[in-house]
Amino acid sequence: MRGRANPGEILRTRPAGRLRSWFGRGILVVLVLAGIAGFAALGVWQLERRVWKLDLIDRVERRIHAEPVPVPGPEAWASVDAAGSAYRRVRLSGRYLHDRETLVQSVTELGAGYWVLTPMVTPQGPTVLVNRGFVAGDRRDPGGSVAGNPAQETQVTGLLRISEPGGGFLRRNDPAAGRWYARDVAAIAAARGLADVAPYFVDADASSDVSSNGPGGPRGGLTIVSFTNHHLIYALTWFVLAIMAAGAGLFMLLPERRR
Repeated sequence: MRGRANPGEILRTRPAGRLRSWFGRGILVVLVLAGIAGFAALGVWQLERRVWKLDLIDRVERRIHAEPVPVPGPEAWASVDAAGSAYRRVRLSGRYLHDRETLVQSVTELGAGYWVLTPMVTPQGPTVLVNRGFVAGDRRDPGGSVAGNPAQETQVTGLLRISEPGGGFLRRNDPAAGRWYARDVAAIAAARGLADVAPYFVDADASSDVSSNGPGGPRGGLTIVSFTNHHLIYALTWFVLAIMAAGAGLFMLLPERRR
């Protein structure tokens, strides 16, 4: 008769249908568990990053307010890095080479202008680039106030900074054209014909304004020390996604839902 199924066909199709159903549920369980594990792992990683960031902030704060120490010499240059040396308060003395200054474009709380990077030849021999401070764009003439006091010996205290290779945001340094957007020590040294240059530079503090720059010269002490720390928010976001993945998996696997 038409419209009546063969009992044998029913018996053959039921096990196959159950097998496909269990196989699909197995894949779903694996995907849900993988999602939960992945989101949870990312949350834990962000918590670890938060601990690392808090430790970094604490170390930098202690360096900034510590007594100044001599700048690292050639024997310690290989160990100078961001983690162990950045923002360390240092001191140095020597003779400025004003004729080899480099002006690096910048925007500060005083407006748009330039950082004045001047090589300083130390008594020990090596040269250190010193960021003497900021000048407005209309005062960039090296023959004017940028050149500063021509005294032979100058003492500077400030913060040790790590070189900024490449350029600024969406703008690369152009040494040939004299356009600088980042304080790339190696590139500046090559462009100015400097040898035996330290792989870092020093941001002079405000006390160096009068002693080395002269009236109206570059203004030091404008270094901004700021670290973003949103790792706790990121961690909570990943953990919420893990909970949502678990809830979605349970909802799809509930017997009531299947029926």
